[in-house]
Amino acid sequence: MPVTVLIVDDHPSFRATARLLLESEGFDVIGEAADGTSGLLAARELAPDLVLLDVQLPDVDGFQVAAELTGGGGGPAVVLTSSRDEADFGPLVAASGARGFVPKAELSGAALLALLEHV
Repeated sequence: MPVTVLIVDDHPSFRATARLLLESEGFDVIGEAADGTSGLLAARELAPDLVLLDVQLPDVDGFQVAAELTGGGGGPAVVLTSSRDEADFGPLVAASGARGFVPKAELSGAALLALLEHV
């Protein structure tokens, strides 16, 4: 059964590219959202296995969204992404409850699966 994914990013071109890439690698992209608020709503409605979540969103930052999604337990796995380097965010990635971080330029199904298996 393929891993279901919700992509939350404010750039339509990145969402489209990520969708094509992930679907070509066997993932089932079940939704997209352009900001943190709609991402939270979509995650609750669609119940994806994984949320690919941009760090820099126009309304709420991705770290806060990740904390809300993972805080109660039983929610989706969250992988943060950004065009910036993970080192730019210091301890925020680990503190957010996300499984990890993948730079946008290095996004791949293998990178996501490695973080999903790393529990």
